[in-house]
Amino acid sequence: MTGLSEEGGRRPRPAARILLVDGRNRVLLFRFTPDDRPPLWCTPGGAVDPGESYAAAARRELWEEVGLDLDCGPEVARRTVDFLTFEGVEVTADERYFRLDIDSCEVAAADLTPMEKRVLNGWHWFTRAELATHDEAIYPADLARMLDATEPTHAR
Repeated sequence: MTGLSEEGGRRPRPAARILLVDGRNRVLLFRFTPDDRPPLWCTPGGAVDPGESYAAAARRELWEEVGLDLDCGPEVARRTVDFLTFEGVEVTADERYFRLDIDSCEVAAADLTPMEKRVLNGWHWFTRAELATHDEAIYPADLARMLDATEPTHAR
């Protein structure tokens, strides 16, 4: 499998991502350790299922990966990025970001996929200082700027 679409280009991948910020102004990131690249950290979220809205996908992903069943609020940012998925597929992702501010929570994944169970290797609530000095890749690379540019959306 080449990971390319029949036209020879990257596959489109609509995705919803969550900027989950706690009462201490830390953002939740997950650490992934795939076989084909160095470890990396990224926000909760993932691909939008067929027929699903970005907002519905954000809520589903928050439940599956964090264990919270909450409305993630309005879309606060968008980016388009090319990357290789953990399954080896070249994609152009249309990522929509949702910011949700909560007091605190216990991270307890409710429904990880087999691939996520294999490559997800922990989580951490990052301070801004930790984002700036961490020695492993963090995605999106401009996460601190994105957080600064968004307004808090408190859990409802």
